Amino acid sequence: MGCGSSRQVDGDGPRRKPGSVGDVVVFLPGLRAPRSVDFSQALAGRLDKSAVERLSALRARVVELAMQESAAALKPKRKTAARHGSTTANLLQALEDYLPVLLGLVKEGSELRHIVQFVWANQEDNAEETAMEDAWYEVLSVLQLMAMVCLLQANSLLLPRAYGDGYGPRVSEESRRATVDVFLKAAGYLDCAIRQVLPHMPSELRRQLPVDLAEGNLKALSLQALGQGVDMQLGLAIDSPKATLAVKRRLACEMVKYWHQVQESIPELPVSDGWGKKHLLFVKWKYVEAKAAAYYFHGLILDEGNSEKFHGMAIAALQASEEFLKESKRASEAFHATPPASRSPTPFGTAKYMFDKIPKDASSKVRINQDLYTQERVIGAPPPLPDFSLALTPEDYDLPPLDSVWNKDNHQ
Repeated sequence: MGCGSSRQVDGDGPRRKPGSVGDVVVFLPGLRAPRSVDFSQALAGRLDKSAVERLSALRARVVELAMQESAAALKPKRKTAARHGSTTANLLQALEDYLPVLLGLVKEGSELRHIVQFVWANQEDNAEETAMEDAWYEVLSVLQLMAMVCLLQANSLLLPRAYGDGYGPRVSEESRRATVDVFLKAAGYLDCAIRQVLPHMPSELRRQLPVDLAEGNLKALSLQALGQGVDMQLGLAIDSPKATLAVKRRLACEMVKYWHQVQESIPELPVSDGWGKKHLLFVKWKYVEAKAAAYYFHGLILDEGNSEKFHGMAIAALQASEEFLKESKRASEAFHATPPASRSPTPFGTAKYMFDKIPKDASSKVRINQDLYTQERVIGAPPPLPDFSLALTPEDYDLPPLDSVWNKDNHQ
């Protein structure tokens, strides 16, 4: 029996894309929704009826909730953030319930791997749908969707809320701390997909995967989650009186490194249909925003030196920071304007601090040092950023053990 086949279907017209996706802090390229499959027909006479019914019920639940969440994405105004949080939690739970049962189709020695054709709607690929008769494709799609649901949850946590305490809407410290764990979980699902699923798929089949599931895209999204996790840590450090400049610089430099790796990993994306172009603009925006933060804190530390050389490097770093901040603002505007349109909520954490501090500090440091030294001797190319090892890693996640439905011999 063959290892599987791929069928890519181009729709008669453009697939339905949301005109607007509302407030976006965390980017994800839409949700790949599964299409219904008939397990009873495909597995008739091959698998015990109770196992078929369990597979059917669990996948039907995933299809239902994924369709609801995809439909909600077409409506940028959520009724309440809490309600959205509950729907994404339900979808994630449904996927977690389905996966241990699904894995029975790919267990060692199973003859069921290539029996069922699984169909999923794409988001970034040119093809509207991809169908494959390989259960590992289904496992890969499930893990990718689990990660995207986590990114949805992270975005919801990072939208400003009113707390009825007399202050305006804001993103609480508790939400920012919780989001770091959500980012690590998303990265863990994607890392598992790369380590434990893709190696089971022959290279020919992997070449037929939609760009949504390409290894480079999975890796880039995992690194994005880690980079945004560090962004949250930096924002918390900025708010903490105990955090030193050295700690803040290290976090900012790590953030630059993560986004640089995202740029290196991300595959060539179609840019004619919205999501691909928007994805690339998000990466550009966050990369230059991270550079603005890193050069700012690097400049402040260099300015603590007591020589003209250090002060000159400090000015160069702070001026680079200011230029990167301007570039990040332009990239942000381009990202939000690119279809599907999105909005930028009120800045908080690292971004708010940068907009408040960089223009003021850069100009004041330049003015002070120009009074001390001649401009020609001070202003130069920005100094290189320190190279720190990356501290955040994906949450440890492995494919779960088989569901108990597979403990008995279900083959007929």
